[in-house]
Amino acid sequence: MKNKYVDFISDEHFLECVANLHKAYTKAKNNLTKKSFYSNKVDTIKLTFDSKFNNIDEESLIKGEILRQIDKSINNSIGTFHEQILGGIKGFEVGKLSGFDIKANDDSLFADIKNKHNTMNSSSAEALFQKLARYADTYKKAKCYWVQILAKNSFCDLWHGEINGKEYSHSRVYKISGDEFYALLSGQKDAFFQLYKKLPLAINDYLKSIEKSSANNENSALEEINKETKKTQRTILDQITFENYSFYLGFDKL
Repeated sequence: MKNKYVDFISDEHFLECVANLHKAYTKAKNNLTKKSFYSNKVDTIKLTFDSKFNNIDEESLIKGEILRQIDKSINNSIGTFHEQILGGIKGFEVGKLSGFDIKANDDSLFADIKNKHNTMNSSSAEALFQKLARYADTYKKAKCYWVQILAKNSFCDLWHGEINGKEYSHSRVYKISGDEFYALLSGQKDAFFQLYKKLPLAINDYLKSIEKSSANNENSALEEINKETKKTQRTILDQITFENYSFYLGFDKL
């Protein structure tokens, strides 16, 4: 019987990957209390400019900042989603704290997956090349890949060049775009396009299959801040500034 979603993994596996990502989203939203929102110090100087120059009211501004923090914590989970999808292709598996993200069952392929092409600095790139080169040297028939799910172009090239002033090259270490890697593992040129086209349907099917929880305690950060402003009569920005910087000279007078 033909799959409902994509041709290269089962419908059950696809929905399981969607469910795992939904759990990550739910956890990120539920974990954002006022305490965690403040953990990296809120830049209220920038938020003041954002409010005035972009004509955004303070509550909408803070909602946007909260969503930005949630989005930041979700980015790693998106990479994990791709790992899990690709690990469901016959002949491949997900690395579980093993130093690689995806490998072939016969050790002919190892890969490290990054969701975006620009997520590494030069030191990280150097460490990744060295790691992939070690896999290639250990497994003489293995091809090793730095996968960029969202890349500037579609490509599969030997990875060589200068990193931190040193020349690096290896006959079996590659860099590859997300579409090419999906095609490589699945044997289907349009595999990544299939995923994109069927993702909304799979998400809708998953959401219909779960019960809406009446005890859905989404992030409480703004609610907690608003409670404080009712007591103190400060604006939202002044309240956040006071709670983050009251120890700065003069800020205790807010």
